[in-house]
Formats: sequence, C-alpha cells, structure tokens
Amino acid sequence: MGNLGGKIEHVVVLMMENRSFDSILGQLYPENPGFDGLTGNETNPNHGKDDVKVWNSGNVDQKSMSIPDPDPGELWNDINMQLFGLDGKPGSETPAMNGFVNNYVRQTAEASGNYSPESIMHYYTPEQLPVISTLAKQFAVCDNWFASAPCQTWPNRFFLHCATAEGYENNSPARFPYLMETVFNRFSNPDAWKIYFHDFPQTLTLSRLWPHIDRFRLFETEFAKDVAAGKLPSYTFIEPRYFPDVKLPNDQHPPHHVGMGEDLIAEVYNALRSAPTWEKTLLVIVYDEHGGNYDHVPPPKAVPPDNSHSQPFGFDRYGVRVPAVLVSPYIKAGTILKTPEGPSFPFDHTSVIATLRKCFALGAPISHRDAVAPDLECVLNLDTPSNLGPDKVVPLPYAVSPDELVKALNAPLNDFQKAMHEAAAHLPIRGGINILDDIENHVENLVKGIMPEVPDHRTAAAAMPFISEKLRTFLGNVAK
Repeated sequence: MGNLGGKIEHVVVLMMENRSFDSILGQLYPENPGFDGLTGNETNPNHGKDDVKVWNSGNVDQKSMSIPDPDPGELWNDINMQLFGLDGKPGSETPAMNGFVNNYVRQTAEASGNYSPESIMHYYTPEQLPVISTLAKQFAVCDNWFASAPCQTWPNRFFLHCATAEGYENNSPARFPYLMETVFNRFSNPDAWKIYFHDFPQTLTLSRLWPHIDRFRLFETEFAKDVAAGKLPSYTFIEPRYFPDVKLPNDQHPPHHVGMGEDLIAEVYNALRSAPTWEKTLLVIVYDEHGGNYDHVPPPKAVPPDNSHSQPFGFDRYGVRVPAVLVSPYIKAGTILKTPEGPSFPFDHTSVIATLRKCFALGAPISHRDAVAPDLECVLNLDTPSNLGPDKVVPLPYAVSPDELVKALNAPLNDFQKAMHEAAAHLPIRGGINILDDIENHVENLVKGIMPEVPDHRTAAAAMPFISEKLRTFLGNVAK
C-alpha cells in the first residue's frame, strides 16, 4: 500500500461527459467570494447583435434539462474559437473566453435556425441538480479543475488513463491501435482495478487493456453487488451509458437529459455510502471536457506531456474548466478545493494518475503532465473519517416516455457515438484457443494498416446491435 496519509484504500472515478463547470456548478455558492462561480452578469458577444447573458430556465421539464440542444461544437478548431473569439488566434495570450456564442451559431450539423445563441450560455441551479450539488456541498468541490487539453472526448479521456493524448486533438480520424501506457497497467496485481461500463467502454480503445478483459464488468448487474460484498478494488473506473438502447443515455452529453446523469451519480454514491469500505474510499466525480458549454475562467498554459506530436497543437494549454466533486468521509463539509499554494499547476485529469501513483506506490510519472499535476491528498482535510455524509442522495423524479426513447434511438449519432461505433469495429476477434495470440495478431494487423470495415450505421437503433455483438464477441460472458 502506498500513502495518502494512510486514509484511502479505494479510489473510485466516475467520468461524465461534456459539461463546463459554470454550466453544472457555477451557481453552487452564489454569495461566496471564495468560490469562482457565476455572478449572473457574464456575457458573450453575438457578432452584429446584442451580447448574450448567462441565464437559467428555472424549470425541470425535459426540454429545460436537455439544454443546449443541438449539440455544441467540440472539435479542436471549435474550442479555439470559443476560447479566443471569432477573430482570435491561439497563442501566448490569455484566452478571452468570448467565442462560445459565435461558435455555437456557426454549427452546421442541423439547420442554422436551431442553434439559439442563448442555449450555450445556460446554466443549471442546485435545485435542478440536487445530487451533484448536495455532494459538492457536503464534501468538496474543486473550482480549479481543467480538462487536460482544449480537445474532444477521446483525447481528454486518454489523459485520465495515460497522461497523454499521443498528439491527437480529436476523436477522429481514429489512430488504431492506441498503444499508450496506462495507469491500469501500473498495478502489479491486475485484480487491483476494474472498469464498470454500461454499453461500450471507451477504455477499450486502449490496446494495452485488451489482455485484461476480465477486468471489464457491467455496471448495472455487478457494481452495487460487488461494493456491498466489500469487493471494491484499489481503483475503480466507471463509464456512463453513451447510447440510447432500452434506456436513455446517462452521460449528460448535450442534449442528453442531465437528470439521467443525476440518477447515475446517486446510484454510485448510495452504493459506496452503504458499503463496508466507505470510510476508506475516495470518490471523484469529474467531466471529460466542457463540450462547448460556456465557462468564464480562462485555461492556463500547461506542460506538454511529451516531446513529440507537437503540430498543430503542442498540448501546452489546458482545456476549459470542468465540474469536479470529491467525496470521502475524510473531507470537511463545504470544502472548496483550490490549486495548492506556491508555484503549482491546476488540477486536471492527470491529477487522478498522480493520486493513484501516490496512494498505491505505482512508480514514476507516466508523462511530463502527471509529473507536475497536484494530487488529491490535500483535499483529505479531516484527521478521522468523521464526515460520513448523507445516508442517501435522491435525484429529481423523471419518467421517460416511449416517444422520447424512440426519438433518441432514431436521432443521428453524435461525433462521440460515431467514434465509439468505429472503436467497436476495431476490437479483436477471438478465433483461436489463446486470446493473447488473437490480440497480438490483431494489433500487428492494425499497425500494418490492415483495418476492419466499419458499417455505415447512422442512428443508435442501427448501431447498437452491431456494437453489442462486437462487444459480446470480444468480452464473452462479461458483456451478457
């Protein structure tokens, strides 16, 4: 066992999708000058028209809880405009954070009239998101946690697992095989970690995890059972539901209903809170990237993770600030976590790797980025696990109508879903007696550029049977 003051034996990370800090937690402490949230007066220009002010719908109906709709831009080029403005260019200057509206109204996936400039400036209140808001107040919120890069989902999730995105700014074009070292592979005992997933784990894009298919488990059938039995591993990573199938997605990716994500966060917390391992557990709830949603805090410069793949982006700036909530009985209620004093870098996704390395003695940094990332020992500010937290958190009730599910199933795949569909096509095929041989042969073919065919599925209704079958074929009984 490593060391986090001897307090933590189990780290659990739940990574949600595509929301900025301001959009989810900006109104958590509206009267607290020590909290870097929204004043309610922030604006963004709309070229040739009046500025657009941050706002809240005040409602909890399906439409209000799915803002913004349509999905904002999240490509590297989109984020540059969001950060530096309509005519700004990335450089050494501090981002003005004045291009969110102008970028949103210039999206082209749907008819231009669908992109209301107000949508991108919307935020939620604690009353609308009682689960994450309750946990943030009862334990700790970090108002200084940034996405690791101003990039899409895959690069930022790679930073969480690998401390690098290997130089790739966007999900696509895919670069299979992804052979980066992962923090999971640092554990000498493979039983020390598990990945719980709903439909398709994005972590399966990482080829170094393919030999460990027994570590991938279904969240809905196994997580609560394992936790209740005291079988929580040293490190647990949880992936939400990304696609509609028999249920709606619970990842909170716009325009997915944020209440579905509240259900998931509550399910994770409630299971951990009632477990025999609770007093030795640290739960980290964080979001991969901002997904185009407005945030007022400029991302600072960052240490590049390595010395390669520096064009067109050197990975020398953090992405937009994202929600981060830290939960443990060792955390004083009402804690607002800031960047540690002294010459230091802010928290980012590689802070999880720095924390795991420190807690479980996993060795040297994986990259230059996690080498400088602050770890989370500083948030454990109680000497004893005396803040047990609420016995249970309860999300707002919400009933999904059959029409909603049908609409979601037949909607066009978003960019992330398209990338996951492509990832499923690139999974190894188990044909021989030795799965390790199958994996090795498959990786060799991918390195040679021998790529499998990716079917032209345009909707979740068409894509999910293919994804599920590819997953079952590779994971076997795990995915049933």
